[in-house]
Amino acid sequence: MTARAGESFDTNRAVSDIETALSVPLPDSGPTTDEGEPVTGEWTSTRGAGFLLFPLWESEALTGVYGPEWNEAEARAEANLTALVAELDTRWGPHRRVPLGGPALRRPAAEPFAALLARDCNGDLAVWGPLPGPVRRWVAVSLNQSDGDAPMILTALISDRPITLM
Repeated sequence: MTARAGESFDTNRAVSDIETALSVPLPDSGPTTDEGEPVTGEWTSTRGAGFLLFPLWESEALTGVYGPEWNEAEARAEANLTALVAELDTRWGPHRRVPLGGPALRRPAAEPFAALLARDCNGDLAVWGPLPGPVRRWVAVSLNQSDGDAPMILTALISDRPITLM
C-alpha cells in the first residue's frame, strides 16, 4: 500500500506533484532507502543516488474482482496514465517509451531500475528529458501492479541522469 491509497486521481495534482519533485535535491550517492508515512508506514517515496521514485495514485485493491469489473478497473487506471502522459507531452513534448518487460527484468538491474523492480514498478516507462531548467532532470511515469489482486499504482521517477536501459 502507498500513502495515496483512497485518493481519487487528479491529473492536475499529479502534474503538480511531479513539478514539485523536480526541484527537490537528489542524493549524489548513498544507499537506496524507502520512506513511509510516519503513522501508517505506507510507502511515500524511494530515494537513491540521483533519483526519487514516488506514488502518484493507487487504485482500490482488486481482491475478489474479476471479469468485467476487473476490466473496468484496469481501463480506469489506464485512462489515468493516458491523461497524465498527454498532459506531460503538452508541457515537455513527446515522450519516449522505455520498456521494462522481457530481458530488462531478467538481468541484474542498476539503479534506479533496481528500485523500480523492488517496488514492483515494472510497467513500461513514459520518459521525458532532459527537461529545460537550471538543473538537468528526467521524468518517467508508469502504471504498475504487482499481482492480480493488488492495487494498480501510478508512479513517477525523477532522475538527474538519463533514464535508459543499457
